[in-house]
Amino acid sequence: MLEELLKKKAKVQKEAENAKEGRNEWNAKASKLAAQRDELNTKTKDLVKEAQAYKEARDKYNQKVSTYKAKRDELNEDAGKIYVKVDRLRKRKSGGEWSLHELQREIDLLEFKQQTEVLSTGKERQLVEKISTLQEEFLNKKAQLEQDKELKALLEEAQALRDKASEYHEKVTKYADMAQEQHDKMIAAFNEVDAVRVEADAAHKEFVKAQETADEYHHKFIKHQKEIRDFNKLIAGLRKMSRDAKESEERAKAKETAEGIYERLKKGGKIDTDDLLALQRSGLL
Repeated sequence: MLEELLKKKAKVQKEAENAKEGRNEWNAKASKLAAQRDELNTKTKDLVKEAQAYKEARDKYNQKVSTYKAKRDELNEDAGKIYVKVDRLRKRKSGGEWSLHELQREIDLLEFKQQTEVLSTGKERQLVEKISTLQEEFLNKKAQLEQDKELKALLEEAQALRDKASEYHEKVTKYADMAQEQHDKMIAAFNEVDAVRVEADAAHKEFVKAQETADEYHHKFIKHQKEIRDFNKLIAGLRKMSRDAKESEERAKAKETAEGIYERLKKGGKIDTDDLLALQRSGLL
């Protein structure tokens, strides 16, 4: 029975060792995945900060666009009012149906279309030719009007306003491009944030699985350790019983030997040193 218990204990010890190795292996995997997840979460925070910085820069540039656009539009509006005045004076002085103001407005609309719409090569060529034709017509009619000193003064005032408006328009274009660049970078950063978050979530799920597996191995290890302690108690008990039985048997044999020596003495027999030692071992001396 003792031998059987020792074999069972050895088997459980092996299972406990396997459970311990499994627990340690999965704990190591869990630690690695936790580090990977934390690194990705840190990267996500850094990317969010980066995207916010791009957003702030974009909003700052857009504010400049709004400011300069308002100034440009105001100057163009003032120039337009002067062109209207020029047209009224021209009609009063020389008659005619054409309008310098309407020409300039049509040119502005066509230029805006060219800048903002995606056109085929053919349509863009036609648009450029039309703008060029209208500009030439505008300059010719303007030159005619400038022969009149009063009209010339008004046209020069209008042109000065449009020149200043053009400066603001260049700034509008410049800051609009800069705002778009920051916007594109912000979108790219937020897209990367989403991608990294997906990786971080996946790493966290793998971490939870690894942790759960490590816990399962740990529970098995604890269970086997308890079984080993129980086996040790049983084995120790059996060994004590075996020792006690052996000692009892030896005492019985010693008593029997001592009684035989006493019988020899009663009959007048002699005893030697070995007999004395046997009597001492039996506890009868």
